[in-house]
Amino acid sequence: MSLLETINSPDDLKRIPAHKLATVASELRQIIIETCSKNGGHLAPSLGVVELTIAMHRVFQTPVDKIIWDVGHQAYAHKILTGRRDSFKTLRTKDGLSGFPKRHESPHDAFDVGHSSTSISAATGFAVARDLDGRSNKVLAVIGDGSMTGGIAYEGINHAGHLNKDLVVILNDNEMSIAENVGAISNFLTRTASSEFVLRFKKNTELFLKRLDNSNSVLQMARKLEESFKGFLTPGMLFEAFGFDYIGPIDGHDLPKLIETLENVKRFDDAVLIHVLTKKGKGYKPAEQNPSLFHGVGPFDIASGKVLKGKGGAASYTAIFGSALCKLAAEDERVAAITAAMPDGTGLTGFSKEFPDRFFDVGIAEQHGVTFAAGLAAEGYRPVFAVYSSFLQRAYDQVFHDVCLQNLPVTFALDRSGVVGSDGPTHHGAFDLSYLRHLPNMTLMAPKDENELQHMLATAVNLGSPAALRYPRGNGYGVALDQNLTPLPLGRAEVLREGKDAAVLALGTMVQPALEAARLLESESGISLAVINARFVKPLDSELFLSLAQKQGRLITIEENALQGGFGTAVLELLEEQGQTGVRVLRLGYPDSYIPQAEQHELREMLGLDCNGIAASIRSFLSQS
Repeated sequence: MSLLETINSPDDLKRIPAHKLATVASELRQIIIETCSKNGGHLAPSLGVVELTIAMHRVFQTPVDKIIWDVGHQAYAHKILTGRRDSFKTLRTKDGLSGFPKRHESPHDAFDVGHSSTSISAATGFAVARDLDGRSNKVLAVIGDGSMTGGIAYEGINHAGHLNKDLVVILNDNEMSIAENVGAISNFLTRTASSEFVLRFKKNTELFLKRLDNSNSVLQMARKLEESFKGFLTPGMLFEAFGFDYIGPIDGHDLPKLIETLENVKRFDDAVLIHVLTKKGKGYKPAEQNPSLFHGVGPFDIASGKVLKGKGGAASYTAIFGSALCKLAAEDERVAAITAAMPDGTGLTGFSKEFPDRFFDVGIAEQHGVTFAAGLAAEGYRPVFAVYSSFLQRAYDQVFHDVCLQNLPVTFALDRSGVVGSDGPTHHGAFDLSYLRHLPNMTLMAPKDENELQHMLATAVNLGSPAALRYPRGNGYGVALDQNLTPLPLGRAEVLREGKDAAVLALGTMVQPALEAARLLESESGISLAVINARFVKPLDSELFLSLAQKQGRLITIEENALQGGFGTAVLELLEEQGQTGVRVLRLGYPDSYIPQAEQHELREMLGLDCNGIAASIRSFLSQS
């Protein structure tokens, strides 16, 4: 029996002899690697904090003591050590363990997370609540240096330092978030006293001073000066300016040192920050050598580290977007590209190499990214902010106030719109139509395939006002790609199929399933459906939609978005405004609930948004009239 098999709770971990903890760390890495090789997951971040996780659970007592993980993609070892070892094989699968901390999953998960930079703010709330209740438990926030590029982290640390509550912030510094960290703060964090120059300087100085003074009095004085010197070489002075006691930097893979440090800090009763240096992907060479690839990876071969490809063939929507943007940038020197720490994930790596002067990675700072884009646009540029749909939610006020209110030509390329799969509810792009559609001056569209994506991008960039296009995670259909990119007629839908019994208004990823459902219903039941590629959510093709409503009296809208405030709602509003309230409408889309994790095809089937589900809903709808 392995040591890990004897650990079903943090109490069991505390009973393991100290000299055997390194074995526990090795076994944790093994199960994390094996599981991620089958299910995919955030491998490199979790491998990097194995020793830190062991040390925290060795010293502190969850769930009484609270550990708040930032983002949470590094919490796999935490899950295993807190009673979820046997179920860990279900990680990120339908009805299995979440890839992120979830309060409903375990009392040891203090706070639900999935987006970056929130841990210090949440931990401050936990600490204040504890003190108001008269309790004495410890509160820890574990935040990566990449998350420290997000503004909310500094809002939290500023407030926490002012309150000076009993709070421990652990800065996990691996010099990477997803891509290589950017910005002045990142550069500051990497100025550590563990650099080769500083260590060599310190050693040589000590030898020299010992020769000068055998009594070591001069050496003792020099050591007192070391703390002042260290302030110029480490971020200690930054965090102490915020009101935190600073400890570090220390080796995040040195278990005895970590445990000793945490034991000492456990006796503190004010705000303290521990700066821990770790290696992302630690213990698995492919992940150490390519931490970006293994940050969030699909299934892979353990021996070679080679990622196992899914169904091949067509390029991804993300890749097509990146290629099309490069074409537009080559034709128009006003086109610039912006990402929030996701150059690979949003398809901008090629752009960054081809047009380095017009590529900007702002770090995990979506709010800044949007207003930065607005500044570029105000000076005549055509910035394209490529961002995951659910991440743009973090910059809603900036989209409203800094872009739309000023009617500035910023394009939002919303990758991962719709269900994304195993990352679950924090990452599904379920709400972008709803939170963007009501903003004045915004044009909003979704392509039926990857070729139409190219033309929609050209439409947005040449529009001269705010625009957003949404497209899904995954591969396209393999359709032929036009070499010349031309703007589409604004607000014009496309009739793909004529029919007399009802009209299906399908948007984006729902166009192909709608066509399949129409063919199925005609072959099985003789039902004749018109199918329309809506293309635009704002402005709608009012002329066509009203004509179909008047002619057929029955409309079906289909979208991969929350029904509340989405495309179907826009159609209902159009009918009401034009007095066509007698038209029967069926709206298909996401329910008023958060969508769980599962593979994309599993979720679409569960939500009734695959061919069979759409056909069944339409058949029932038509039978009632």
